[in-house]
Amino acid sequence: MKRITLLITLFCLGGLFQAKAQLNIGLPAPSPQATLQQKVGLTDITVAYSRPGIKGRKIFGGIISYGRIWRTGANMATTITFGDKVKIAGKEVPKGKYSLYTIPGKKEWTIILNKGIAWGTVYQEKNDLMRFKVAPTQTKHTFESFTIDFSNFAPNAAHLNLMWENTVVSFKITSDVDAKVMAKINRYMQNPERALTSVYFESATYYYNTNRDLNKALGWADKAVTLAPSAYWIAHLKAKIQGKLKDYKGAIATAKTSIAKAKKAGNPDYVRLNEEVISQWEKQLNK
Repeated sequence: MKRITLLITLFCLGGLFQAKAQLNIGLPAPSPQATLQQKVGLTDITVAYSRPGIKGRKIFGGIISYGRIWRTGANMATTITFGDKVKIAGKEVPKGKYSLYTIPGKKEWTIILNKGIAWGTVYQEKNDLMRFKVAPTQTKHTFESFTIDFSNFAPNAAHLNLMWENTVVSFKITSDVDAKVMAKINRYMQNPERALTSVYFESATYYYNTNRDLNKALGWADKAVTLAPSAYWIAHLKAKIQGKLKDYKGAIATAKTSIAKAKKAGNPDYVRLNEEVISQWEKQLNK
């Protein structure tokens, strides 16, 4: 009998809790949660943080004290997840998820990557992966809400920016693109007869952009042109490789072929790009 009574009581309590949950109104968060996803080079980076507002307050040197640990947002400490290893401030950061803490200062900020994921400022220095210092900059623009974003993109890097009030703090994140790309090129080119047009084109492009073996790049571009004879963008790449090899006559001839193909395809942008490089190479021939 007692057991039956206990079960009935638990059932009633469960119903009460469920009813309360259903009656939850749900109000807007004072500091909304945000998730920022960005590919830097070939590495996926995710930043999760809350976005407090100024709301008429003095922020740095006010509610955010100088010289003290800040969760770099509100509520949960800000986290940053790297899909692959990266480099920050000249040091390698392994793939994984980290808390991003900071120590704001008037002339210098300390940036902290911490291996612990905790609520707010429940922070343990023993879990620090790294610390480094950056100088803040002041802007005329006011960021009402705390904002994190990426800028200054390069093929293998970008800057992460922390912005609030009139303060901007940035640091560079570098991804090891070269090792990944070269590993793929080497793997695919072990069986070149099975390589697709895109593999030849991308391999030639990468060798051209990184000033590697241009004769090898030209061979791959030739192969891509053979596989896709109407692809004006591949002919344009071949022309640029020839130009970098100082075969200006050959480069001009290939670029003119690319122009004809681009006109046929109705792409005026590539017509213009080819005309620009032809002009440069004609100047070289007339020296």
